[in-house]
Amino acid sequence: MENIDKRNRLDEEVFSYKLSKDNKVFIFWQGKQVMILRGKDSEKFLSRIDGAEHKDAQLIMAKVTGNFKRGNERR
Repeated sequence: MENIDKRNRLDEEVFSYKLSKDNKVFIFWQGKQVMILRGKDSEKFLSRIDGAEHKDAQLIMAKVTGNFKRGNERR
């Protein structure tokens, strides 16, 4: 597997998520909400993240947000 996380940013817990009662998934980056998944997107995300280890879960959330791969995000 190629090294996707060259700067080891995903070792930190920069992404998190919260599931609402109506199965919406709220994805957070450094505590700021950056995305909401609903319906099939929410189901697909939950099936992928279920049982994933820490770094894999961080990578899944990074890929889902899509805009966090350029390396120029502000801190």
